[in-house]
Amino acid sequence: MHIHILGICGTFMGGLAALAREAGHRVTGCDAGVYPPMSDQLRALGIELIEGYGAEQLALRPDVFVVGNVVSRARLPDGSPKFPLMEAILDSGARYTSGPQWLGEHILHGRHVLAVAGTHGKTTTTAMLAWILAHAGMHPGFLVGGVPLNFGVSARLGRLPTDGGRTPFVIEADEYDTAFFDKRSKFVHYRPRTAVLNNLEFDHADIFDDLAAIERQFHHLLRTVPASGRVIANGLEESLARVLHQGLWSELRTFGAANSDYTAEGEPEDFTVWRAGQPVARVRWSLAGVHNQLNALAAIAAADHLGVAPATAAEALAAFQNVRRRLEVRGRVALPDGAVTVYDDFAHHPTAMRTTIDGLRRRLAREGRAHERIVAIFEPRSNTMKRGTMKDQLPWALEGAALAFCHAGGLDWDAATALAPLGARAQVAPDIDALVQQVMAAVRPGDHLLCMSNGAFGGVHARLVAALEARAADTAGAAAATAPAAQ
Repeated sequence: MHIHILGICGTFMGGLAALAREAGHRVTGCDAGVYPPMSDQLRALGIELIEGYGAEQLALRPDVFVVGNVVSRARLPDGSPKFPLMEAILDSGARYTSGPQWLGEHILHGRHVLAVAGTHGKTTTTAMLAWILAHAGMHPGFLVGGVPLNFGVSARLGRLPTDGGRTPFVIEADEYDTAFFDKRSKFVHYRPRTAVLNNLEFDHADIFDDLAAIERQFHHLLRTVPASGRVIANGLEESLARVLHQGLWSELRTFGAANSDYTAEGEPEDFTVWRAGQPVARVRWSLAGVHNQLNALAAIAAADHLGVAPATAAEALAAFQNVRRRLEVRGRVALPDGAVTVYDDFAHHPTAMRTTIDGLRRRLAREGRAHERIVAIFEPRSNTMKRGTMKDQLPWALEGAALAFCHAGGLDWDAATALAPLGARAQVAPDIDALVQQVMAAVRPGDHLLCMSNGAFGGVHARLVAALEARAADTAGAAAATAPAAQ
């Protein structure tokens, strides 16, 4: 089959392209931003990439056009279509479908799908679960919205289904809508036999009116899980309790709460896993934060559904390396009296920001460095944050940081007013240049510069590292110039 993917350079669609190519299909695609590293990865797979959405691509005559949710019927100021190819597809009557639907029909069909849903932790938990199953020798397929360091790729087909039974496929199950012509959440196309409900808060204000609307989509997900399947839900979340109350037709296992089926005892970096009141495993690993402890419980419970013992899962987690852009160290620069560390983290929701800061704080305390400062550097970039829907939660999200710096370029709400409860601890910058200047004026030896965004953030990580290295060189040069001459 020849498929042509519109919006191929997105994380999800790029992973879909890789899976389709591995499955033996001819894959071509287009996007408005065909640039490295995704372009290099796709071309290395033999996938032809086209810049833009020109109508002339209709001449490729694929068996089906696979449409990403970046595509719309939007018009430019001059009245012309923003996506001419889509208009040509509609006018010609050519076959088209969404990415999630194509994936469900051509990759996931016949597999034991393990779908990980939730507002936070989807990517990390999906990567954990895939790694656990791989460690157990099950050769799972997976599609993750990031790059798990244990695998080095975001998607893999895994062992194909055989006559002897279903083989596992682990997928990050996003609640965002499917396409401009299918406003259901992506995850309703995945038909999981194991569904993980990690947590649920309000997000995606551009497509959901309120939390109840998202809860309804999670209810639709549960409608697709067979009676022989299993739903694994965070017992600490009232929103998930409401989802379950709307209807449940499958076996339920819970985690997190004191009365849950799976619980944890101990610190997030070293804890005992209890199942049904009995200790069954001990997790000792490098990840920090209560949120990751809960992610681990969810992954262990999901793997248990496939017969992987919690003790085996714990062995795998001991070697789990997380996903890129999850407290990823981008640089560490030695200055007199202490090094400054620069991190990159995907946190883009107030709760995620707070838990990320808390996780880093716990790690520093464990290492005897609780006195060192965490400096939060962030941009409200997601559609929800850009709308200002959660701006009042920002002071709460950032209260664990010594200082907070906000890139406010392009916002139509006043970030300075929103951050006013933090007083002098918070500063706002209109662009990346000003942001870097503000941070460099405040940084001290021993600081931890935590950059949080779900985008490229203007390369702020590399710019901070370069500025710190320049300061270190200047300091070393000044010290050498004033040192007494050797006798």
